[in-house]
Amino acid sequence: MENKTIIVPHDFTSVADNALDHAINTAKTTGAQIILLHVVAKEKAIAEAEEKLNAIIKNAGSDIAIKPAVRVGNIFDDIGDYASEVKADLIFMGTHGATGWQHITGSHALKVITHSTVPFIVVQEKGIKETGYDDIVVPLDLNKETKQKLAYVANIATYFKSRVHIITPDESDEFLRHQVKANIQFAVKFFHERGIEVTTKVAPNSGFDKEVVKHAVSLDADLIAIMNLNRNNMLGVITASHEQYILTNDAQIPTLIVNPVEGKYGSSVLFS
Repeated sequence: MENKTIIVPHDFTSVADNALDHAINTAKTTGAQIILLHVVAKEKAIAEAEEKLNAIIKNAGSDIAIKPAVRVGNIFDDIGDYASEVKADLIFMGTHGATGWQHITGSHALKVITHSTVPFIVVQEKGIKETGYDDIVVPLDLNKETKQKLAYVANIATYFKSRVHIITPDESDEFLRHQVKANIQFAVKFFHERGIEVTTKVAPNSGFDKEVVKHAVSLDADLIAIMNLNRNNMLGVITASHEQYILTNDAQIPTLIVNPVEGKYGSSVLFS
């Protein structure tokens, strides 16, 4: 585990501090190192950014290995590029609602995420419990890519001894209902084979994203796991209302968001 790497983009705000707290808790459990990343527009800003990052690392007071890194560029391209270069396993990123670091929210957050091959956990102001992610909600729909997140969820659940809660939309069409049932059976078997406790729920199809958050709130869940299905859609990040709703949910439950990989259902490099 000593070779695993977590990246935390930091813009010197409280929500980025919270993302770092989430990362530190995860690193304690997984043995990963953390890279604290700040992106600047010009080289003359590097020295000041490095000084600020070092102060944050010192104030964190953690025995986890945290290294500073400053990159010249823009957040939309360079967070993902840097993560690929250092072969990162996971990125923790704070989101500020409607304002913040170059407005990392909604479609802008998805633009950062879509550019990356590395999965993100997006956090708001809600802190992480000492026990980490005890309960993870996993929406499963009929998109073929939806199964890909299962391996990521299983790895996190194994480390934190999490319970997984599958929620699927109720389909009126008999054929689609059969497909949903098959997806549930696949996921339950997948998690049971890995010794992970799992529950299932069928929710109304209409407003399914809202049903997901409502279910997560009822469980006092610590994480919601979704796919970013806009990666190959040039206009997707503009119209991706479902992903935006989950990422910026009013309950401030952190979101694991994974970009789909062509031709795979669930192979994962995350903490493998």
